[in-house]
Amino acid sequence: MSIMETMGKRKARHRRSFSKEFKSEVVELVRTSGKTVPEVSRDLDLSESAVRGWVRQAEVDGGERQGLTTSEREELARLRKENRVLREERDILKRATAFFARETR
Repeated sequence: MSIMETMGKRKARHRRSFSKEFKSEVVELVRTSGKTVPEVSRDLDLSESAVRGWVRQAEVDGGERQGLTTSEREELARLRKENRVLREERDILKRATAFFARETR
């Protein structure tokens, strides 16, 4: 079996969620154990990209790297959701206004 055939048959990993505490422990393990991100990822059966993202976000939160902090990301997500809801409400009101305007004629 060729590499391309093997890649096509790789089972997709389902999306898992991890607590903030677990992520912090993994980041600390990467920083203090002397192991690389790929080694820690393999040891804990995690994807490399997830662990790299956690380490990168910890650096942003610690002021070591530029970017949005976790609290800023959470606020941005909340505001985007609120904005989406407000747009939906506005659109409903526009349709209701048009409907009632037709009814009164």
